[in-house]
Amino acid sequence: MFRFENPILLHLLWAVALQAFLLWVYWRWRQQTLQRLGSPALAQRLMLGFSKKRFWVKNALFAAAVALVAIAIANPQQAVRRTPPPQQSADVLIALDISQSMLAQDAKPSRLEQAKRLILQLAEALKGERLGLIFFAGNAYIQMPLSTDVESLMLFARNASTQFITDQGTDIGAAIDLGARLFSSASPAGRALLLISDGEHHEADLLARASKARSEGITLHTVCVGSASNATIPLPNGGLKRDFTGQVVRTNANPALLRDIAKAGGGLTLNADDGRAVSTLTDEVRKLQKTTVEARAYTEHVSYFHWLVLLALLLLVVEEWVWWQKS
Repeated sequence: MFRFENPILLHLLWAVALQAFLLWVYWRWRQQTLQRLGSPALAQRLMLGFSKKRFWVKNALFAAAVALVAIAIANPQQAVRRTPPPQQSADVLIALDISQSMLAQDAKPSRLEQAKRLILQLAEALKGERLGLIFFAGNAYIQMPLSTDVESLMLFARNASTQFITDQGTDIGAAIDLGARLFSSASPAGRALLLISDGEHHEADLLARASKARSEGITLHTVCVGSASNATIPLPNGGLKRDFTGQVVRTNANPALLRDIAKAGGGLTLNADDGRAVSTLTDEVRKLQKTTVEARAYTEHVSYFHWLVLLALLLLVVEEWVWWQKS
């Protein structure tokens, strides 16, 4: 399929029409001026050596160059379907806590933004693996299933917000259970669940769920964001979060709980402030068993503007080379 990236810029082609109109006005004026001389012989002497053919050739070349530049600016593109070769990969689900406590600013600029930056770095480092994304707060839901489409995962991570889930709270167990269901039990690929949270958990039986996931062949790693600093929670619409009595709600990260979860899940626990967190998690994922995965075909738009610009430059060179007069 063929398209223009900026079709509105094709209106620049009106410059060619304007040039044609001005040339017509000029040529008419020229002919009328010569006729007023009243002497064809004098007019012939005044135009001695003038080549009407070369005059129009030069202007046609210039008009063609202008048209090519206008089309190049609009950037013609052709859709080309690409199918990457099969690749060896493991299955990795990233579970991101988007509860309101993640808005606390004891991590800069906030716990949530720090977690999102970590996911973007991790996704870049894990290109080639099958990645998926889970959001959770008082409940958990799948944002992106396992896929090799890293760019989509990064887009979803950038847009993550506490407003995506109305059921607030922090049910880490729901994220673990959902992750366990999303992994294919028939796949021989290694499986890892990366849990990114401040550790404020409000449900029971969490460690039992982590142990159950481990027994199903899932390695559970945790990353703690925030600190035990009694932080307040700024709300998106302004002000601070308060309880039903009007008192300001304060939040404390719970790295000890996340450490216990990772231990029960057979994985590592890290802190988002640790500059080695991404490389450590990447190394752990690289150790997982790989399986052959057919990469998803995608459509790429190939641009041709540079060829049009090159042709326009060649036409301008030829136009400059063609002289007005006869040799």
